Amino acid sequence: MCMHLRRAGHAVTVYTRTRERASELLDAGAQWADSPRSVAEQSDVVFSIVGFPRDVREVLLGSQGAVGGLRPGSVVVDMTTSNPQLAVEIEEAASMRQAFALDAPVSGGDIGAREARLSIMVGGTEIAFQAVEPLFAKIGKTIVHQGKAGAGQHTKMVNQILIAAGMVGVCESLLYAHQAGLNPELVLQSVSTGAAGSWSLTNLAPRILRGDFNPGFFVEHFVKDMGIALDECRRMQIALPGLALAHQLYVALQAQGHGRLGTQALELALASLSGITWPSANITATS
Repeated sequence: MCMHLRRAGHAVTVYTRTRERASELLDAGAQWADSPRSVAEQSDVVFSIVGFPRDVREVLLGSQGAVGGLRPGSVVVDMTTSNPQLAVEIEEAASMRQAFALDAPVSGGDIGAREARLSIMVGGTEIAFQAVEPLFAKIGKTIVHQGKAGAGQHTKMVNQILIAAGMVGVCESLLYAHQAGLNPELVLQSVSTGAAGSWSLTNLAPRILRGDFNPGFFVEHFVKDMGIALDECRRMQIALPGLALAHQLYVALQAQGHGRLGTQALELALASLSGITWPSANITATS
């Protein structure tokens, strides 16, 4: 995502916890900073995308966090899938420095990031959104301002709820086809273009059939996302039993040592429930 901005001609300053991860960007002309705060001190717009809400708090609000280095009029954009209330807290902290904050989680996986086709869901003020929209256009295809701070994160929860139920359906259907003795590739030809079609069916089902469970999106991050959604459900006093079931299945998958596999590895947990070993499973990326 950062490389798209660099290739578009923008001056880029980067910080990562492991400098080697930034080597390609540094070779492309990006400048290195020793902390998130140092990045902010040298930038008009700061992007962050990390793993968990605790990481967001550290890199944005910690003692060397980016918010502490924001200049008046600058914008910090957190693209991590995180807590909606934390997004509000970040905006409040930025405003104290006469700066702006946007929460802008993304969907589209590794393919969308590489091909600059991400869907970007944005919360925050209209003026900050308009300022950053040209940069969003370099890394995403569908860019929608959803509303005030936290709205981007709430929209991402909607996205994850949809995916959670959908992945259960994809994996259960392939398990059924396998046990029924069908040719799964032919089955996909019949079902993927009709009413049952979905992004997960088109992009992840073929990986499952190849036994490719390497991550486009980590199981452990998906468990985190569903946990955030369930926390928000409790706060709003709504029951989403489908989400709760998917969460439990993924927790079981994580407990089996597969937290660092891709979300399509749910097939392994469902096959295990029926005493089936999935054919040609590539599980070299297990945690």
